[in-house]
Amino acid sequence: MQVTELSFDRGTLVLKNATEHLLKNFSAEIRWDDRTECHRSVAFYYRDIVVFLRNNEIPYVDKAKAFRPHEMPLKEVVAPRYYQQDGLAAWQEKGSRGVVTLPTGAGKTILAVLAIAATKRPTLVHVPTIDLMHQWMAVLQKFFDVPVGLMGGGYHDIQPLTVATYDSALLHVSHKGNAFGFLVFDECHHLPGDQVQFVAAGSIAPFRLGLTATPERSDGKESVLFRLCGPLCYEAQIRDLEGKTLAPYEVCTLQVELEPSERLEYEELRKKYTDFLKREGVDFQNAAGWQNFLRRVARAPDGREVFRAYLRQKRLSQASEAKEKIIWDLISKHASERILIFTQDNEMAYRIGKKYFFPVLTHHTKVKERESMLVLFRSGTYRVLVTSKVLNEGVDVPEASVAIVVSGSGTVREHVQRLGRILRATPGKRAILYELVSAGTAEFYVNRRRRQHSAYQKSAPREDI
Repeated sequence: MQVTELSFDRGTLVLKNATEHLLKNFSAEIRWDDRTECHRSVAFYYRDIVVFLRNNEIPYVDKAKAFRPHEMPLKEVVAPRYYQQDGLAAWQEKGSRGVVTLPTGAGKTILAVLAIAATKRPTLVHVPTIDLMHQWMAVLQKFFDVPVGLMGGGYHDIQPLTVATYDSALLHVSHKGNAFGFLVFDECHHLPGDQVQFVAAGSIAPFRLGLTATPERSDGKESVLFRLCGPLCYEAQIRDLEGKTLAPYEVCTLQVELEPSERLEYEELRKKYTDFLKREGVDFQNAAGWQNFLRRVARAPDGREVFRAYLRQKRLSQASEAKEKIIWDLISKHASERILIFTQDNEMAYRIGKKYFFPVLTHHTKVKERESMLVLFRSGTYRVLVTSKVLNEGVDVPEASVAIVVSGSGTVREHVQRLGRILRATPGKRAILYELVSAGTAEFYVNRRRRQHSAYQKSAPREDI
């Protein structure tokens, strides 16, 4: 009797002696490899293929799997909140594959701890940053009585329970993609990235858990996330947990008038930019609008001048002098609280830091300096911390109760992440997020796009400043 043999090779699943029945049912997934004269599929399909072989009683030898069940004993009892328990149950009902959406501060790591203990397989936790890698390690060491390995930031210690940055996991998945039975993807909205997705596609792990506050992507590639990780199986909203797990909060949008000189310059530059769009027929409602704009300015005689006008008018609306004055008023208003200031770019962050002598944290900040800043902020030595995008996700700063969004992109995820930075509950805490929007500019429409989330439907009325 013909016996199908499975083996793992550089992120792929090699199938020898594959039956016609198997090949027919996986015609889109399994391909013949002329170089090695055998059939192959992406490693991701390992579970589906094995289940098919078992269900159809097709004899097979599994040489692909390099892991076995592994006990993950807990050092202390975990008392999950109702939504963590519901999320775990919903994920298990989907075959222990899928995405769970919980707001920042709601305890996604605790849900993962419960899933790791229940799954009992060697586990690789993926995170986007080194800061998050160390935070996850601390949590896992607290709850599990097993060594916790690290991959990333100079570490290369692979254990049955390991935390890795997406970048480091990508480097090793081609030869370690059969070593783990359970993959956890924190901030899993990163997973559909063109290169990043191979950390999931190149692994045979049959069990997968994606964790995020906002699975939606501006490029619409959520379908890739759900294909590689599993379906969206549970979702809890910020408003559902407000005043319980999360701190009560309000969102206040302040329309800031440009200085007269800024207004005059903005209108002139804006007209030059929009006249070009009309002349060239560029439509940003079209998915290819931005690419079309870039092509047109590259070819037009006045293209360089138009592009500079575009950048300058955008910078005027996002980083006006009037906003800087409002920042100081808000900081004075919340003199006893810990405040995070968010900007769209590093230039504005450093400008605010220099003007008011505030510490500034960007992706240029070295790891030790970043850790020192966060320690001083948490202790109260630093009361204000300015950042561009580094604190958008992952970093735990429960002491912050006020956020000032000076500028940002139009993505819903970024805005929800920034709100989430101040929602971790502490006794008596009430959070507030201020959005500074330059009145009468295109920033108004950017603000409207990024507010398409239930968390922002309870905002305070706009105020003109």
